[in-house]
Amino acid sequence: MARCLWQGGEQMIAGLPEKELFASGHKACAGCGSAIVMRIVTKAFPKNTIVCQATGCMEVVSTLYPNTAWQLPWIHCAFENAAAVASGVKEANPKANVVAIAGDGGTFDIGFQALSGMLERGHDICYILYDNEAYMNTGIQRSAGTPKHAWTTTTPYGKLIHGKETWKKPIALIAAAHGIPYVATASPHNWKDLHRKVSKAIAVKGPAFVHVISPCVIGWKIRSDMTIEICKLAVKTGFFPLYEIVDGKFTMTTKLTKRLPVTEYLKHQGRFKDLNKEEIAEIQEHVDLRYNFYVSLEEKGVLFERM
Repeated sequence: MARCLWQGGEQMIAGLPEKELFASGHKACAGCGSAIVMRIVTKAFPKNTIVCQATGCMEVVSTLYPNTAWQLPWIHCAFENAAAVASGVKEANPKANVVAIAGDGGTFDIGFQALSGMLERGHDICYILYDNEAYMNTGIQRSAGTPKHAWTTTTPYGKLIHGKETWKKPIALIAAAHGIPYVATASPHNWKDLHRKVSKAIAVKGPAFVHVISPCVIGWKIRSDMTIEICKLAVKTGFFPLYEIVDGKFTMTTKLTKRLPVTEYLKHQGRFKDLNKEEIAEIQEHVDLRYNFYVSLEEKGVLFERM
């Protein structure tokens, strides 16, 4: 992922603060994208930060009693209410830097109402979505963040169902439509960009939303040494574009003059291994349309309404 140095038993990420706020020794799977994301984003957390985290993979693996990987104040929230708890914590501690963290299930689906309320009310909170594109903690069930045609245990490949049947919800654009001051997408393969975006999200006055791609070795059926490469391919194919929306202004932060075909991303993942040519073509067409749409937002100077 980066040029790393070994020091004091920890592997340092070049160019980022040395202090680790997400400690080693947690129970995440080898190659877990979410654990990598947690380690990077916590390096952007300033002093006096309080984390409110929903039930999910990162909550389970990092806080097995009596141990914790969190080296800062941390609150476990129910699956659906990380944003609501964070709102209350911020109102009770106005000077604190409050960060809400949840996976795709706790954001796209069961936590969407609380998230929308937090954004609409204008709470000064940074919300980080680590997106592994299914309910991985409870058995790889589909979520609104699962890509179309992906295999999950509730969208298997068979005669009646051939993977998930609907497209992924555009959660970052939905967050931006609330008129908040900062929205961004990010990937752990570009750790400096991810760190920068989380730093900006925390520093901005008002709600901020950061959507981070977070491969799951088990759910995506990838090799444990492929996590970062998968993230790179997601970006290089346009499957997961990187952008930010600052005060309503849309900017592509990684611009591709030539995108790789989407097959370069799909072929490494067992969850897509049963796709037929028509489905691959459908995904490619969708990726092309969405990517060109994002580019047009920047070119046309489209502004999202501010609250």
